[in-house]
Amino acid sequence: MKFPIAIEAGNDTQAWGVVVPDLPGCFSAADDGIDAAIENAKEAITLWIEAAIDEGRAIPSASSITTLQSEPAYKGWIWAIAEVDPALVDDTITRINITLPRRILARIDAQARQAGESRSGYIAHMALMR
Repeated sequence: MKFPIAIEAGNDTQAWGVVVPDLPGCFSAADDGIDAAIENAKEAITLWIEAAIDEGRAIPSASSITTLQSEPAYKGWIWAIAEVDPALVDDTITRINITLPRRILARIDAQARQAGESRSGYIAHMALMR
């Protein structure tokens, strides 16, 4: 997934600011230049999308940079594209094989039973809680 980002140039005393216009409230910054600003924006987008999914909100479609550039609020800003893994919004069930020591597997199974979940459901739940 690709999102346009607006970058406000920084200097020796001010960080580079980044806004993701299509994701309300999604912003970031970096002290180390434009490359770091873009990388930090990718992380902010990932966190924004994860929070939106957890809250049941829809993920907006990306606008074109040309459309966003015409907005007065972004006059003089630098534009770039931040790309994040599309798997963030993919709920396709995938079978995997993992290798674990038996003692760990026994603990997982016991905790899953106690929680009333399947092994897979319990592992997924725990991963999302982290």
